This record gives sequence, C-alpha cells and structure tokens, in this order.
Amino acid sequence: MGKGCITVTKYFLFLFNLLFFVFGALIMGFGLWVLFDNQSFIAVLQESSETVKVTSYILIGVGSLSMAMGFFGCIGAIYEVRCLLGLYFTCLLLILIAQVTAGVLIYFQRDRLKHEMSNIIKGMIINYTGQNRTSEDTWDYIQRTMKCCGWTGPGNWSENLLVKNSTQNLYPCSCRNDSMPGTDVRPGGLCEHLSSDFPVYETGCITSVEKWLLENCSVILGICLGIAVIELLGMILSMCLCKSVVQEDYTKVPKY
Repeated sequence: MGKGCITVTKYFLFLFNLLFFVFGALIMGFGLWVLFDNQSFIAVLQESSETVKVTSYILIGVGSLSMAMGFFGCIGAIYEVRCLLGLYFTCLLLILIAQVTAGVLIYFQRDRLKHEMSNIIKGMIINYTGQNRTSEDTWDYIQRTMKCCGWTGPGNWSENLLVKNSTQNLYPCSCRNDSMPGTDVRPGGLCEHLSSDFPVYETGCITSVEKWLLENCSVILGICLGIAVIELLGMILSMCLCKSVVQEDYTKVPKY
C-alpha cells in the first residue's frame, strides 16, 4: 500500500473512531436515561422488572466500552501502533457479535417481553394506592397525557384492591376526561363519583404505549445500525492499516 493510501486510511480510521466514540456516548446516555428517568413509561417497567434495570446496566457498559475502544482506536490509528490496532479489531469483532446475538434474542423473545410488560402494568394497577410511588406517578402522567385509561381499557381498574373493597364509587383521577361534566380534577390518586358511570377515557393505554415504544425503537435501531456500519468499516480499515505497518515506532506515542 502506498504512503498516500496509508495516510488516507489512517485519518479515515481516526474519523470512524471519533464517530464510534460519539455513538458510544449516546448509548451510555440512553442507558443512564433508562436507569434514572422517572417521567416516562420506562419508569413504570423499571420499578417492577429487573430485566429493564439489567438492560440499562448493559447499555451503560457497552457505551463505556465503545467510548474506550474509540479512544484507543484513535491513538492506534494516528500513531500506527500495531498491537493497539489488533486489539481494536478483536474488540470490535466481539462487540459486533454481541450486538447481533442480543438483537436476535430480543426478536425471538418479543412476545414474552410483551407478555411480561402487560403483567407488570396490570399488577401495578391492581396494587395502585395513589401514595406517590414513582411508578404510580409515572402511570398517572401517562394516562393524563395520552388521554387513556387502564392497560386494555378502564375495566382494568375494577381489579384494583382499593376500588374493589371500597363502598364508594372510586376511579383513578388521572383517567378523568376533561371534556365531561364534573369538578373533581386531580393529577393522581383515586377520586369519588356519585354514580358508577365514571367520567373517564374509554380507550386503553396499550395502543398509545406501543406506538411510543415503536417510535423510540426506531431511533434505537437507527443508532445501532449506524454503529454496526461504523464497526465494520473500522474493522476493515484497522486491518488494512495494521498490515501496512511494517515496523512500529513507539517514539511517536506521547508519554505522560
């Protein structure tokens, strides 16, 4: 390979590693959002499911590793350190295999995940107390903003323990349909109504939530595909540069 081609390959590899570093930061940021966010549907799942928490830790780990690999890849490319380039190629290959494996598992387990999510929401509705728990506040927020009630419909709330055992006609305040007559409007908790004809939204939240998840999944998949393309290009360029390095000159590597 000519000197000009080596130079072009080196700086292209540096650019791809820089992008890889940025995408790693995005993945880590998404993992942190899943872990600490309390104003979205994720918070409802997180409090009841260890799977979501484990997933967030995996995303943070993968993002951190990707950032580290991007950094070392940049150093290996600029200073033509063969061992760093070889290590970079190996780690990229392992990460790509792990990503493909995770994607396949999620695809084939999607029905199980959907069933688990449904059970989590229905269990939360049954045990809802309105005592300002994170998952309950988040679910109230979802029902208010998405203008829906219950998981499949307002009938889910008839299974709530407080509603079931009360002599009063109780309904979730966050399900309150503002367009219907009445004055009892509160952001959360359980409200009382004189009759059993509750002024609530008639549609369940499953459709809106699935739409929300699909919209976010497309963003996540787009990021993952972008990372996969960068990884493949990085592997090709690192191997080309590694083969072109005849003798390593460690004097070029900065010492701190």
